[in-house]
Amino acid sequence: MTASAPGTETQPFLPYSAEALASLRDIFTPFSLGGAAGNLALTPGLSSPTAVIPACRPQNLGDPCFLRAHNLKYAYVGGSMANGISSTQLAEALGRAGMLGFYGAAGQPLEEVEKAIDRVQSGPAFNCGFNLIHSPAESALETALVDLYLRRGVRLIEASAFINLTLPLIRFRTAGIRRNSAGAIETPNRVIGKVSRTEVAARFFSPPEDKFLKELVSRGELTSEQAELASGIPVAEDVTAEGDSGGHTDNRPLINLLPTMIALRDRLQARYLYPQAPRVGAGGGIATPEAAAAAFMMGAAYVVIGSVNQACVESGTTAAVKKILAEAEQADIAMAAAADMFEMGVKVQVLKRGTMFAMRANKLYDYYRAYNSFEELPADIRATLERDYFRAPLGEIWQSTREYFMRRDPAKAERADKEARYKMALVFRWYLGQSSRWPLAGDESRKLDYQVWCGPAMGAFNEWAKGSFLEKPEARDAVTVAHNLLAGAAVLTRLHALRCQGIAVDPRLARQEPQTRDQLSRYFA
Repeated sequence: MTASAPGTETQPFLPYSAEALASLRDIFTPFSLGGAAGNLALTPGLSSPTAVIPACRPQNLGDPCFLRAHNLKYAYVGGSMANGISSTQLAEALGRAGMLGFYGAAGQPLEEVEKAIDRVQSGPAFNCGFNLIHSPAESALETALVDLYLRRGVRLIEASAFINLTLPLIRFRTAGIRRNSAGAIETPNRVIGKVSRTEVAARFFSPPEDKFLKELVSRGELTSEQAELASGIPVAEDVTAEGDSGGHTDNRPLINLLPTMIALRDRLQARYLYPQAPRVGAGGGIATPEAAAAAFMMGAAYVVIGSVNQACVESGTTAAVKKILAEAEQADIAMAAAADMFEMGVKVQVLKRGTMFAMRANKLYDYYRAYNSFEELPADIRATLERDYFRAPLGEIWQSTREYFMRRDPAKAERADKEARYKMALVFRWYLGQSSRWPLAGDESRKLDYQVWCGPAMGAFNEWAKGSFLEKPEARDAVTVAHNLLAGAAVLTRLHALRCQGIAVDPRLARQEPQTRDQLSRYFA
């Protein structure tokens, strides 16, 4: 080792060297530090009284109970992204690498979701799940999707964007509940809730509400005995604290949200005394080894990756969108009116770089609030909407929208025929809905209207990857990204252990540069 850095002569200090860097990255081997305070030496083993670096394998990050419950090797989850952006290919890549991926069923027709189930179930088995998004404006969608999942034997869902829990969600969770031969409660179906609010998290951590259980019993979908068993289980065995993420988000800082959710879980576990306490994961903003390490050190049972996977080769979006995402910076995001909860004023986080969608979507919501019908719109506003947003007369858009709802949900079309303001909302939602499909279809003529869900994590990843092979979107496969985040988190956890023992460390040792799959193979053989 070389001489100590200025000002550290009396403090134990680990300077930068190739040897020190290699030792820190040898994450399977514990090391000891000994020698003079400013000239420490690293030796394998745990014999030194000065400081030790414990082994930290990627498979040891997170909660072992989470790994056992889902038959995983790594506590790493690819979250669901709507319209099949988190594709079956993405879920399979993660699943075959010992992780967990979800198919993004939100916004997809039922027949497309069933095709995705066919693809997953037709080959060798791997761990994956499917998304169930809350649809307060179209509750029949939740019912139909749960019917499909139960019929096709889907056993794991990620429940996202829920404001209140719903009967279809509880039906999925409780279907087939029973006692095993040892007398323990068994639930074939599992739920991972993704939440950003404590009041919603509390409902996931708690048993199903009695009103739902009574309704399921009255409909013959649960027996009284099963309802009694269901009153002793949480709605979700795993709940993801979702921080500042793409899509539906409350922009909560994860560093505040995660400990709050863990404390809430502890209070409710003390009340309900489940045999196994629910686990709390972390999602939203995790895009670098430092972020992953921080989440695990704060107590996350697992990490959920979203925006970053959208730019990976396996995602269901187009190469053009992946290129835009790979160029995004952390400030290149904005909040925009959401299609699925438009009238409620709910917003989603989207990419603003290269698109005018956020500005236009928010204008539509402002017009919805200010006017009661198309007839009330000032002439200049109406002309702008028809020229730039819809590229057709509003009456023509309404006719195609009405035909769509007459097939999908006739009650909505009939209501709009009677309520001018509701008709305007449905037409505005046409633009919001189509804007998320134009990028998937690669419609270059609509590039300014692309709705691309994205959080600041995308910019953080791009800054971390800058100058490396991962800077190019075609080099970003989901497993290589995952391996980098997990291996880097393991190295940083070892470095943190040194600091906790009073050892000052050269900052250059903390830099976790992107490595190829071959370079990382020693960690993930």
